[in-house]
Parts: sequence; C-alpha cells; structure tokens
Amino acid sequence: MCEQVCEAVGHVRLWLIFLIALSLISLGSTEMPASYYAALEKIPNLEIICVKNYQAGASITESYTNFEYVDKETQIISRIYNSTDDCKSRAILEAEISSNVIGRAHLAWQSLDPEADRRGRHPFISLNREDLIGVFSINKFIQLWSNSTAENATSLNWLTCP
Repeated sequence: MCEQVCEAVGHVRLWLIFLIALSLISLGSTEMPASYYAALEKIPNLEIICVKNYQAGASITESYTNFEYVDKETQIISRIYNSTDDCKSRAILEAEISSNVIGRAHLAWQSLDPEADRRGRHPFISLNREDLIGVFSINKFIQLWSNSTAENATSLNWLTCP
C-alpha cells in the first residue's frame, strides 16, 4: 500500500512539473496586444542636446527627430578661464559635430551679451539656425568665445568684454 501511495505521489509530481513547464513556455510565447505595437509606432525618434554657458552668453542646440538612421559624434566643451586683465573672465563654448542622418536635424547657436542692459535683458549679438530634412551629412565646428583675444583660435562668433 505504501508503495502505491509513493508511486501516485511521484506521478502527481511529474504532472505538476509538466504543467508548470508548459505554463512557463506559453507565457514566454504570448504576444502583446496589437494596440501596444500601434502605440510604439507613434513614438517619434528623438535625440536632443542643449548646452548653455551663462558666463559666455552662449548656447548650442543639436536635435534629431523623426529619423530612420543617425550616426553621430558630438564633442562639446564649455569652460570658464579666470583672469586678472580687464575682462573678469573668459568663457568658451565649442561644439564639434559630425553626423550622417536620414531624417530631420536642427542645429542652432546663439550669443547673448552676458551683462544685462538697464531693463534687465540680455540683448542678442548673433543667432544662427539650420533645419535640415532628408539624407545628409553634417560636419561643423562651432566656437563661441566671450572674448576675441583668445590666442591661436579661429573665432567664428565672439562677444566683447563688458
């Protein structure tokens, strides 16, 4: 009698293990509902970086949206150099952008006067923006300095000392 009970318990254990394995396999193979995939398709591809250097009065924005392919390499340097000359400090904001894109791109950079005017506003010195759509390559070096006296530098856009 004991042997029959032990044998029955063994069969029950095997059936339980089989059912558990079957349920785990079925859980792994279930698909998400169609509405899940439809929602995923509506999410746009988006990659944005924006860097501001308040001492230089400069900012750079690089964004890619609705793209099929982006291969990019961006290096951004934002620094402040303290000095004892007439300028309180020299600040820089530089970006080196290299990318290959199928989609949309937006590049923008601006220079503001770091010192507010009598109304508390920081007037624009320059503003540059590029919007691109299609298949293209970008190779840009953007250099925004707060002082034009930077040695050994090719300044594309500079702000004078206040």
